[in-house]
Amino acid sequence: MRRRVAAGERGQALVLTLGVVAALLTGGLVLVALGQAIGAKSREQRAADLAAVSAAAAMRRAYPRLFEPAYLPPARPGLAPLPNPRHLPRERYLAIARDAALRGGARNGARVRPADVSFPGGGFAPTRVRVRIRTHHRVRAPGVRGARVAVVADAVAELAPQPGTDLAGGGGYSGPLAYRQGKPMRPDVAVAFDRLAAAARADGVALIISSAFRSDAEQARLWAANPDPKWVAPPGTSLHRLGTELDLGPPSAYGWLARNASRFGFVQRYSWEPWHYGYTRNAGSRSVGFGPRDGAPALPSFVPERFAGAIARAAQRWNVSAALLSAQLYAESNFNPFAQSPAGAQGIAQFMPGTARAYGLANPFDPAAAIDAQAHLMRDLLRQFASVPLALAAYNAGPAAVAACGCIPPYPETRAYVAKIVGLMGGAGEATGAELEVRLVE
Repeated sequence: MRRRVAAGERGQALVLTLGVVAALLTGGLVLVALGQAIGAKSREQRAADLAAVSAAAAMRRAYPRLFEPAYLPPARPGLAPLPNPRHLPRERYLAIARDAALRGGARNGARVRPADVSFPGGGFAPTRVRVRIRTHHRVRAPGVRGARVAVVADAVAELAPQPGTDLAGGGGYSGPLAYRQGKPMRPDVAVAFDRLAAAARADGVALIISSAFRSDAEQARLWAANPDPKWVAPPGTSLHRLGTELDLGPPSAYGWLARNASRFGFVQRYSWEPWHYGYTRNAGSRSVGFGPRDGAPALPSFVPERFAGAIARAAQRWNVSAALLSAQLYAESNFNPFAQSPAGAQGIAQFMPGTARAYGLANPFDPAAAIDAQAHLMRDLLRQFASVPLALAAYNAGPAAVAACGCIPPYPETRAYVAKIVGLMGGAGEATGAELEVRLVE
């Protein structure tokens, strides 16, 4: 009897042991499968990321060509216009980006299909690209046959203003320079300074320029010698890089400057620096001769003819770039005078009711009046922030949000808005002090 019980117990122990072993084997196989799935997800995600970045890089290279005119003027009157080889249709722009995504995926071992590539936000000139890879991974483990795990990888890349743009105008000023007292500055700033200095001399005040335009390299040397952000801006953030800033003296002139500089377009930038004055007119304007392709028409070719006069008049009245106003109107409403947004913005320039009232705009659906108010608002924002990208961000997100961080706020809509307009202006040959960079956002 004891032997039979002992044998039975041994049999039960054997069954239990086999069960434990089977459970361990099963658990091990599950862990193997899980590990393989995680590895597959990681590989596909990396491929999706690189495919999206490849597409965005191709978009960045091609973006300016979207805004080249489709036809060039004829060689002489009476002849047909000539096709412009630089012009890139939207369909071709998207095809270039899609092909780059497919190649980027293939280089990293993933099969990206044309249907896997999309362009969130749409519009005439998309700045975002999404790559979504869907595949199945076959589990390879002893005793496991036919098991498959679904893997999805999603990545979004965008064209966005460079980080330096968030502070003081990105790449700074890169046009021609004029010199006064041996100091370089933007040519229109030099003309304005001549008027300022003449008025000062008439009142017995002799102005001295101690500093004007400074390159990033010069700013880096100043920062290394005195790394105090209250008195010396870190490299890449100084307004002096815009060519609009003058450090003026002597100290005996500070009172005169405080009373009179604004009449000539100069404002004291910082309350604690009575010598630092910035020129606030002609902000972001090619019309005064500081952008590439000088002599090109002031209005981009994508502006509908019926709005050209209103834009030109508003640009001249408020000293704001016509290309900037045009790019904004395209981004805001696609030149639709009757546009209305879900948030309540109205008209061709998408004014909110409160802002419209503040700028005396009685009817936002009157395009000429709305464009004039838009130029007035942008003039004020450019004077406040001394940067085209920051002024655009303030137009979209409100001045308080921009002033709070001294940057383009991290709102996807605002960043996309600024990127689109910066790209539009760059494509139209307009200098903005900002460049687009490729950024992986998801």
